[in-house]
Amino acid sequence: MVTSEGLSGSPPAQAAKQHGVTSPISVAGPTEADIRRSLELEKFLVDAGLYETSEETQKREEVLSQIDQIVKDWVKQLTHQRGYSDQMVQDANAVIFTFGSYRLGVHGPGADIDTLCVGPSYVNREEDFFIILHDILADMEDVTELQPVPDAHVPVMKFKMKGISVDLLYASISVLVVQQDLDISHGSVLYSVDEQTVRSLNGCRVADQILRLVPNVEHFRTTLRCLKFWAKRRGVYSNVTGFLGGVNWALLVARVCQLYPNANPSMLVSRFFRVYTQWRWPNPVMLCSIEEDDLGIPVWDPRKNPRDRLHHMPIITPAYPCMNSSYNVSTSTLRVMMEQFQNGNKICEDIDLNKAQWSSLFEPYLFFETYKNYLQVDIIAADADDLLSWKGWVESRLRQLTLMIERDTNGMLQCHPYPTDYVDSSKQSSHCAFFMGLQRKEGVSVQEGQQFDIRATVDEFRHSVNMYMFWKPGMEIFVSHVRRRQLPSFVLPDGYKRSRPARLMSQQQADKISRREECGVNSTDRRLKRKRSSEEMADLKTSRPEKRASVSPQRTESVSPECSSRSSRTSLVSSVEDNSEVLPTGNVNSIIATNAERTPDNKNDVNEVVRRNSFDNLSIASNKDKSVSTRELSSMSGITCHTELCEEVQRDTGSNGGSDSQCSSLGEVLDVNPELLLDNGCIDIGFQDVTEELKPNVAIGIFLKAREGVNAESTQKSVIRGLSFKI
Repeated sequence: MVTSEGLSGSPPAQAAKQHGVTSPISVAGPTEADIRRSLELEKFLVDAGLYETSEETQKREEVLSQIDQIVKDWVKQLTHQRGYSDQMVQDANAVIFTFGSYRLGVHGPGADIDTLCVGPSYVNREEDFFIILHDILADMEDVTELQPVPDAHVPVMKFKMKGISVDLLYASISVLVVQQDLDISHGSVLYSVDEQTVRSLNGCRVADQILRLVPNVEHFRTTLRCLKFWAKRRGVYSNVTGFLGGVNWALLVARVCQLYPNANPSMLVSRFFRVYTQWRWPNPVMLCSIEEDDLGIPVWDPRKNPRDRLHHMPIITPAYPCMNSSYNVSTSTLRVMMEQFQNGNKICEDIDLNKAQWSSLFEPYLFFETYKNYLQVDIIAADADDLLSWKGWVESRLRQLTLMIERDTNGMLQCHPYPTDYVDSSKQSSHCAFFMGLQRKEGVSVQEGQQFDIRATVDEFRHSVNMYMFWKPGMEIFVSHVRRRQLPSFVLPDGYKRSRPARLMSQQQADKISRREECGVNSTDRRLKRKRSSEEMADLKTSRPEKRASVSPQRTESVSPECSSRSSRTSLVSSVEDNSEVLPTGNVNSIIATNAERTPDNKNDVNEVVRRNSFDNLSIASNKDKSVSTRELSSMSGITCHTELCEEVQRDTGSNGGSDSQCSSLGEVLDVNPELLLDNGCIDIGFQDVTEELKPNVAIGIFLKAREGVNAESTQKSVIRGLSFKI
């Protein structure tokens, strides 16, 4: 192979004497204080449970030995079926290699084992691996949660064997017999193979190269174990959602080890944050010079490849063909990681000055207290097995949603996808939810009334997700905008919001709290208040002028899967600031307005409107000029609502809804003017496709979900909701 000069421009003689492409920043060794801090760090990592027991280590070795035997038998079976000679059947072989955290020696309890099966040229991936071997594994009692992902960037089969998680890849190399002592670090294994095979082989080749290029393997392992734990605690450990995965963190740590070859773990952790806080991206991180070969496999080179110039945080793999392992990073996720690097650097400076302990570095990131606005992506399937594959597919597409939002808002709306999925244990259906924080780009002037409308963006994302080739009935996705105060309780620590410091209250706020406390004393008083308000409202209705239609741009709406139990998704057009108001805007020809004169007066008319006039493409905005007070509205509807407005209704009327209350059933609101409810954001609207042409000024259909939540069978189309808002 021919070695290119590299970005450092160092002469070959000098490069041979150093680790990496540049000279080290410092060759100083640890002081006594550094040694003491390293011991404290290692003790903290042990106490945190990051090291597995000897029993689990032995169990992993047994699982690997069993997988090795399975693939050997599988290849021999295929060789016999394809009519090869008995000698060929006897010589037929497959070899198992490990990579990732297990190969690097930094895996912890419960971590998966990244494995690669290398087989002969006549055993292919599409049919032999993903069908025949899949069926063999499916019939084994020790194998559970078997999930093939053939369309991934690196095709993989995921499963658990004896409780140990395994990610199994396959590479078919151009030989008839795979030798047991095969050296995959040699470039000959890359001859006449496809790109997916190259990517599969590179996992092992990169891991081996990393261990060869670091000055001290043990210091590297301790530092990497620490930084991986930190990244998980701070919510930036996930390659699939646009952050960094295991190999990315390994490469970053390895580069710091090269820059400080004599440093111990405590020094390396501190220097890690110091280096990457000051790193000028998109300058690449490289452990060695980029190699070129006559095989013709593309390597990362922004001078030749225009696409490589678009990478935000290039971290280059050291094995040929050198690639950018962090191509998933976007502008938004890079911003989040840089903020976390700065936070880590500040804490490490305090640790070096004995002003803080190591535990302060690993404080969990309070994601749900950081932003005022979030996107909630609910994933539903018919059963647990379907959810496993459906969730994996949707999670792999979340990065695309971030990129689409950046594209369609010109980078003005920044996203923070959180890599953890959440499950509401109170629900029996198979489901989970992902969340993304939203905020306006800092330093940008805000025009009054300016909105972010991402309805079309989310609709595009929804259509791309629905292209899943293994889609089954019951697999649904729901996307909605929620505010911080409306977050569902199952995402919060211990199931409730943390108390905030007390603030000085105005007299009006104090009066409201007082009234709410009084209302909570006697339910009879509450009923009397509602009755009086209802009588007052009846008098007002006769003299109330006809209400003007609310207008907004045409849009695709989203219905929450469980709006009745979540306070998070009530307003269809949501304001992103706590006290801001959404202004009706848009094209008159593309609106669906609710006219008082066309509002049905009885159940049959309402049901007919629901049947004929429910749409996938709606935009509803609250009318700014509300002629009915919230007290009067509450007395009319009797509906428990979850917006800030409706919470005020509950306080004023003594309703005992609370954040976990459910919306009333359809029968309870049929006597209510739907226009009033819609104007106040108190009900959810369901939309389905209709064959008739969409016309302006058509009364919209009201669809209140049952208390049990949405049934996947009755909701056969994924929908989006509440995605036009102002920051």
